[in-house]
Amino acid sequence: MTLIIRELEQKHEPAWDEFVGAMPAGTFFHKAGWRQVIEQSFGHRPCYIFAEQDGAIAGVLPLVHMRSLLFGSRLISAPFCVYGGPLACDLGVAEALSEYSVGLMKRVGATFVEFRMREPGFDGWETRSDLYATFRKPITSDPEKNLKAIPRKQRAVVRKGIQNGLRSQLSKDTDRFHRIYAESVRDLGTPVFSRRYFRLLMDRFRDCTEILTVIDGGKPISAVLSFFFREEVLPYYGGGTLRARHRAANDFMYWDLMTRGAERGARLFDFGRSKFGTGSFAFKKNWGFEPQSLHYQYWLEPGYAVPDHNPLNPKYRAMIGAWKRLPLPIANLIGPAIVRGIG
Repeated sequence: MTLIIRELEQKHEPAWDEFVGAMPAGTFFHKAGWRQVIEQSFGHRPCYIFAEQDGAIAGVLPLVHMRSLLFGSRLISAPFCVYGGPLACDLGVAEALSEYSVGLMKRVGATFVEFRMREPGFDGWETRSDLYATFRKPITSDPEKNLKAIPRKQRAVVRKGIQNGLRSQLSKDTDRFHRIYAESVRDLGTPVFSRRYFRLLMDRFRDCTEILTVIDGGKPISAVLSFFFREEVLPYYGGGTLRARHRAANDFMYWDLMTRGAERGARLFDFGRSKFGTGSFAFKKNWGFEPQSLHYQYWLEPGYAVPDHNPLNPKYRAMIGAWKRLPLPIANLIGPAIVRGIG
């Protein structure tokens, strides 16, 4: 059977997403809609490819060529996402897609290819399993069982948020979400995404994206934008104001999302990735989630090393400290230009 590698076009998207949905290893981040979102939000060139066998899709690879003055030229599957890499019906198809990506790297002058894999993939590629962990845990339709599954100390913080009279609200309002999120990431020393990015995410994935906002005394103080994929709920972008920390709003928010997700039919809560040794890593462990190492794989041009864009990297410490002190309007103005190159 002849295997043909093709570039994704809009007419192929329904078949691409049908394949992703049918594959057990398929993830929300393999969906074709990310191609349009990333291109229109950040201006990067999508190089989404698929393997066709006897007229049917046998494998997909959501690949993007990223170029920036700060971070250079590279091919990533998939940037701005936690999972990616080839998704194929067998190893031979996956290897054909990976080989194509290496050839593409040479043609476009990139310095490396990066696959963001949940499981180890290919021999001969440099694998880093010490960078990130993901946190995934089953949930049930019974809220009381889900609450009891949270360790005692963390459960007490969730109950504190409930006792504080916090309430939640579902919406598609990305502008209100951005105001809360921007303040939160500035306080962490991280550049913020543009409003346009969140609007495009909501437009492209409207049927499977929700924003949950926590209200305290009539004021929104924390919010999380989540994706729903098959029987999974994925809180992906979240944050809170200074007041949220004192009111246990973030803890209440994730608990409320877990409950709402279970009511919607979700049976797995995907808390997303965190870097080892960070505060978010510890926060998720406190919820009773066991870290599962992610296996990011790299094909490097000679003379290049795996990038170390880590907040724990000493060379970024001064930059992070300075960013925390920026006035919010300035951080919101210059942040999107920086974050577009990080991926």
